[in-house]
Amino acid sequence: MLKRFLTVLTSSVMKKQAMGVSGLMLCGFLVTHLAGNCLIYVGPEAFNTYAHKLVTNPAIYLAEAVLALIFLTHIGLAAKLTIENKIARPTNYYMRQATGRGSTLASSTMPITGLIILIFLILHIIQFKFGPYYEATYDGVVMRDLYRLLIEYFSSPIAVAWYIFCMLALGLHVSHGFWSAFQSIGFNHPKYTPLLQLLSKLYAVAMTVGFSALPIYCYLQGAK
Repeated sequence: MLKRFLTVLTSSVMKKQAMGVSGLMLCGFLVTHLAGNCLIYVGPEAFNTYAHKLVTNPAIYLAEAVLALIFLTHIGLAAKLTIENKIARPTNYYMRQATGRGSTLASSTMPITGLIILIFLILHIIQFKFGPYYEATYDGVVMRDLYRLLIEYFSSPIAVAWYIFCMLALGLHVSHGFWSAFQSIGFNHPKYTPLLQLLSKLYAVAMTVGFSALPIYCYLQGAK
């Protein structure tokens, strides 16, 4: 019984389902992260106060640990499934069929866009979590001036271009990953799958445009 349970737990289907669930969780995180970042349009005080309340909340450590676990699970399963697929279908014996129903640009570049997102995330954490420390005071409360850090960092056109490039990779990744995640967990219906694919594309556009607008805004603010 235990052996059968372990076999099911480590099966390709279970791995895909776990990757799908973790992917959807990360998609949810992107929405909340973008919503918080949009406070930068309100002004320094609103953005810095939001960030200060976030990082001083004791639950932030648990939230970061859970988020890291979800992210690592998603990456680990994606890498393992990619390797297993390569082994099961060697390129020497595989010929891509142009059936019109096969892979798309988004699906065929998932490992590449995933790697770009991983590199971006590592650099993003280094740059903003452990970057220069500036202080601002609002109503007698001293807090980190992340607004100034963002304006300063995105004063470079190269930094803006790199960020937007990574957001394009993110958009391409989730345009396939969002609806594919539902398919992985068993939600596959001829009537609703096309709707999910459309929602996936709309979600991808919203995330790409939403996040890309932030560095452009910061650059323009710094140019004033």
